[in-house]
Amino acid sequence: MPEAELHTSDQSEPGIVRRRRGRGFSYQRPDGTPVRDRGTLGRIKALAIPPAWDEVWICPSPHGHLQAVGTDAAGRKQYRYHDLWREQQDREKFDRVLEVAERLPAFRKAVDDQLGGRGLTRQRVLAAAARLLDIGFFRVGGESYDSYGLATLRMDHVTCANGVVTCSYPAKGDIEREIEVADPEVCKVLRSLKALGEQGELLRYRDKSGWSDVRSEDINDYLRELIGCEVTAKDFRTWHATVLAAVGLAVSRQAGADGQAKKQRAVTRVMREVAEYLGNTPAVARASYVDPRVVEAYDQDRTIAAALTELGADVDFGRLATAGTVEQAVIDLIRAV
Repeated sequence: MPEAELHTSDQSEPGIVRRRRGRGFSYQRPDGTPVRDRGTLGRIKALAIPPAWDEVWICPSPHGHLQAVGTDAAGRKQYRYHDLWREQQDREKFDRVLEVAERLPAFRKAVDDQLGGRGLTRQRVLAAAARLLDIGFFRVGGESYDSYGLATLRMDHVTCANGVVTCSYPAKGDIEREIEVADPEVCKVLRSLKALGEQGELLRYRDKSGWSDVRSEDINDYLRELIGCEVTAKDFRTWHATVLAAVGLAVSRQAGADGQAKKQRAVTRVMREVAEYLGNTPAVARASYVDPRVVEAYDQDRTIAAALTELGADVDFGRLATAGTVEQAVIDLIRAV
């Protein structure tokens, strides 16, 4: 079905409702009649709506961009979108991330300059946060989440020694994460924050109005200001996951992973490795973070193998080994697909 046939759908419109019936469910159309046709029942089954969802709304049309809405056991709204709409959104996301990647050298230079400032100003503290985000694969976190991320790290989650920042905290899914970032300038900022001797969240800054905690919105605003285009903290995780996958697949190609079966095993192994860095599952790493064009290029026997000799050659201590030549090779690879 062409994308043009999709239309905007909304939960406020009358929809199919789900009602528990014995050990399963029955479905009722907006006019009160039961859903019995195989096509609609098959579409509903394919949506894989969890049994635990309450207040389930299902789009009456198979062409609506939003196909289902429900409330999970934790009381949060959850959504199921049309596959074509998700594919379109993913393409736009990865194209945006590629634009961000092309601007990273200038962004990193600006962060360097601002980290060299003095005092716990908004600019300097946010520069430290941006450096951690760029090197440490952090989720940004937020006040509405039950898990921690960069914006909600607490004083007792962080230690600094010999120019290395160590962050240990319960992340998404209550998984314990430990991240180390070697950066003396960031260490200086965090040591000064910890020296305040206060409890609570780590990242805060001082301006003429007094002290303010750094929020996730502050970090995202700072990123947009320095990069000069639409960007979120998650885009950094997406880009670094893509680069790591490109490196891993290039290494597999050099090791002689020929043949479709060997290639599939290599992709599986690489996604598992990327997931370790992200703190996600391999399925999530592949579906949400790694640009699919990297895998597509690998299937066509095109990788960044020629750039691997430059891995870490043009970066300073504590910086990502992939910065510079390798990142540019990934950009060129994706642009060529």
